[in-house]
Amino acid sequence: MHVIMPVIEASKLTKVYRTYRKERGLWGSVKGLLKRRYDETRAADEVSFQIEEGEFVGFLGPNGAGKTTVLKMLSGLLNPTSGDARVLGFVPWERRNEMKRQFSLLMGQKNALWWDLPAQESLELNRAIYGIDRNRFEKVVDGLSDLLEVRDKMNVMVRELSLGERMKMELIAALIHQPRVLFLDEPTIGLDVVSQKRVREFLRIYNEEHHIVTLLTSHYMQDIEELCHRVLVIDHGKIFFDGPLAEIVDRFSGYKILSLTFEKEATRDLSRFGEVTEQTPVSVQLKVPRAKVTETCRELLEACDVSDINVQEVPVEEVIRQLFGERHEIHRGAEIGAAAAAPVA
Repeated sequence: MHVIMPVIEASKLTKVYRTYRKERGLWGSVKGLLKRRYDETRAADEVSFQIEEGEFVGFLGPNGAGKTTVLKMLSGLLNPTSGDARVLGFVPWERRNEMKRQFSLLMGQKNALWWDLPAQESLELNRAIYGIDRNRFEKVVDGLSDLLEVRDKMNVMVRELSLGERMKMELIAALIHQPRVLFLDEPTIGLDVVSQKRVREFLRIYNEEHHIVTLLTSHYMQDIEELCHRVLVIDHGKIFFDGPLAEIVDRFSGYKILSLTFEKEATRDLSRFGEVTEQTPVSVQLKVPRAKVTETCRELLEACDVSDINVQEVPVEEVIRQLFGERHEIHRGAEIGAAAAAPVA
């Protein structure tokens, strides 16, 4: 019987950083020489998940949540403090060449191309490094440059390219060896709306055609909504959600949005029906608890001359923003409680 193995598998992956905490002033420096105090930060805290072949997975979390740390461990750039991981059957931090030839890491805030060379020559260097056959290399580069519409920019110095053009070239560099796994860390950061859309469309088409595993971190919810069928949500190093994006709204949002249009100008106060988020003389948008939507709709239809009514979910971006805010407050409260309970030295 043939057993299908996950392409990426993380099991209780943990990364702890120790940082020296120095007290203020000269006396603090003297005390530090005699007895050092350290703070521990759990950048990743027993992270576990599996990703199958062809999946396009979004990795969500606020700044400092641990997303990039996990990607770096899966790429072999960081050794974990504890836990285990497999990428294509390899232990990433053993940095075996067989694995390096089958994955790519693209970080939107770091350049992989040579700044003072034309993009074509940077790609030639990558071809030599990976030992790619020239015919195959030319076929892949031609196809990718056509898809990304940068064929006419190949002989331009990388430093002279716009940010959007440079990111497209970085994508080509990440894919010329046709990896089976692609890690993307903020690939659209700083790009204009048109460039973001072009990069998203390219990633969607490439994933569909090549069935590669893609793990994407992004602060742009549109990237996640358009590309990812599944999301992992991490906060303070811990994954607390793994599933379809739409399920986040169902699980974590206690409200729905009612949009009403009236036949004539509404004069009455509608705040008793729910939280008014938008209002004009002939329309209103209300935030209503999920359990009271049916009842509220009935009351509004009886009380007002309604010409149109629409029920929508709260936008997923707002749900996630609120969710992270709540978790931050809970975590901060726990830290304050722990500090208050700690014995005084």
